[in-house]
Amino acid sequence: MVPPLFLDVRPDHFVLDMCAAPGSKTFQLLEIIYKSMGSGLLPDGMVIANDLDVKRCNLLIHQTKRMCTANLIVTNHEAQHFPGCRLSKKACDMGIECEPNSSQLLFDRVLCDVPCSGDGTLRKAPDIWRKWNAGLGNGLHSLQIQIAVRGISLLKVGGRMVYSTCSMNPVENEAVVAEILRKCGGSVELIDVSSELPELVRRPGLKKWKVRDKGLWLASYKDVRKFRRNGIVPSMFPSGRSDNVISDKDAGQDNGASLESEDGFDLVEDLVINDSDIEISDLPLERCMRIVPHDQNSGAFFIAVLHKLSPFPVQDQKPSEMQQNVSSKNHEPEENLTDHIVEDIDEVELNTVDGGEEKSSEADLVDKETDVSALEVDPCNTCEEQDSGETQVAVGGEGDSLKARGKRKLQIQGKWKGVDPVIFFKDEAIINSIKTFYGIDESFPLNDHLISRNMDNNHVKRIYYVSKSVKDVLELNFLVGQQLKIASVGLKMFERQTSREGTSAPCAFRISSEGLPVILPYVTKQILCASQVDFKHLLQYKTIKFADFVDAEFGEKASKLMMGCCVIVLRKGTCTRIVDVTSVDACMYRFPYYPFFADGQASSDPIQVDASTIAIGCWKGRGSLSVMVTAIDCQELLGRLFACTETDKSSLPKEINGEAEVQDMDGKEEVAEIKTI
Repeated sequence: MVPPLFLDVRPDHFVLDMCAAPGSKTFQLLEIIYKSMGSGLLPDGMVIANDLDVKRCNLLIHQTKRMCTANLIVTNHEAQHFPGCRLSKKACDMGIECEPNSSQLLFDRVLCDVPCSGDGTLRKAPDIWRKWNAGLGNGLHSLQIQIAVRGISLLKVGGRMVYSTCSMNPVENEAVVAEILRKCGGSVELIDVSSELPELVRRPGLKKWKVRDKGLWLASYKDVRKFRRNGIVPSMFPSGRSDNVISDKDAGQDNGASLESEDGFDLVEDLVINDSDIEISDLPLERCMRIVPHDQNSGAFFIAVLHKLSPFPVQDQKPSEMQQNVSSKNHEPEENLTDHIVEDIDEVELNTVDGGEEKSSEADLVDKETDVSALEVDPCNTCEEQDSGETQVAVGGEGDSLKARGKRKLQIQGKWKGVDPVIFFKDEAIINSIKTFYGIDESFPLNDHLISRNMDNNHVKRIYYVSKSVKDVLELNFLVGQQLKIASVGLKMFERQTSREGTSAPCAFRISSEGLPVILPYVTKQILCASQVDFKHLLQYKTIKFADFVDAEFGEKASKLMMGCCVIVLRKGTCTRIVDVTSVDACMYRFPYYPFFADGQASSDPIQVDASTIAIGCWKGRGSLSVMVTAIDCQELLGRLFACTETDKSSLPKEINGEAEVQDMDGKEEVAEIKTI
């Protein structure tokens, strides 16, 4: 949990978590973004949490769902190929509306917690003792560099990136950081953060180390055996140089591989290089941080904080050479153009239209579609396979006067294979019915902030709400052809009623429990304030007839509500102690002060909402009020809110009979029967 603390995240920052699953750090980043915000307000920033594995993405979604945030996008991409969503100037020239500062997706902060061998987690995951070998770190080294360089390329100038692993292998740590600094030239610096978090016990990074390979300790690349040079690369060593390579014969090494047992341990005596031959890096790697277990009874961790000073430098190269290189690389098997542009980022130069030479940023190089007639690359195919049956609609297609031959095609419609589309929900009839039914104040930005995952508005089951920052990213994503493969986005705000009573209600959609904290301050109708005893009875018995409420006035007001979803707020000052706030009710503590009136009418006792307000969604039926919260959540909320009082059943009538159809948060119908007590 330490890396996010060094990112210096602020509420207006766009943050990318490149390898986010299972989601603890993502949750932490969201908490930091919300921390300095006023109660009930959405920050201007956002977090994009990415992970390659679909199952881990599902776990990530489950973890972050407890945050109840509209400022999160979960994507499913290879981190080293994360799309930059760059809208080229050509597209803007062709008539597509784009603002200068929103033509590309760049981030203020990037968290790069890369896959690693995990030897730092041995204390909590002892099974690693059986699986671990030195080759694991060597095999991940190149991937870690690719992910880190891609993270730097997506970082704004002046932004900060934290590179971290739970490994102690310098090949996965200092060697990667050193290679990043070499590739980026002077455009990136390693920050000294030794004065931050002073109570954290840490050790400086290493400046010299050896590389372990098949029973040998290698001091420099020249010691690598010839047949092992495909797996052991120069960037693993402190200097990163590949010059002065000597032959195996000159090195006095046998060309045969060392013997190795099945469990990975060597059977021959290790060849130890003299310490005087070890390379020493000239980079300030001591600014990295190593957290070791025996310093503070913890796990082991490595952290490096990088600051981007300027765009990546590029070397001079003639346009003809660039075109030849890019065209030839485009035909290489099983690789894509983006990979090569990332790797050869220091060897590419772009030219302006007027013939003058212009040095482009590294993100431009990564996402740039080269303007040559022989090359047209679909940006959506850089990372994942798309649905072969999707419609490819290009802006200014072949024959269009706005698009000359060889210019980039922008896909307007389409979706990723196996992933529901992200569609802006703009059905005015449904939106207006929701506004009218709940009396949603006009100050709440509802229009253009609602999305769905179904292209058919008549069959939309859930409507999600997104913040302005997420909305801007989605709009850019549409313009560049939906390059982002979005697994989850937005906060579930409304759900369609499917019960018999629900279909006859004036509004077909009810407020979701997840979205209630955000929209509650702006609801002026279908809202009532309940006493502690009635609120507790609702949670206990799920369904209560209007005449059976202890507070007769409350029951009368409830009976006058329109049929459908309503909100019940716990009256102020009725609960003397709240034990804990976790998953169930954590979302219910971000409300600013806002005056509420039952049914939208003025009252001498308005419902005041603040940071301590507790509210639940209910269903007003023909003769009763039913809670729309799962039984498990009701019990958990009861235990946390009313632990200070004894369960009091004497105030409830001995016989309460009734039956009502309700719908839980997952959209499943259930029948709640209230039997004789």
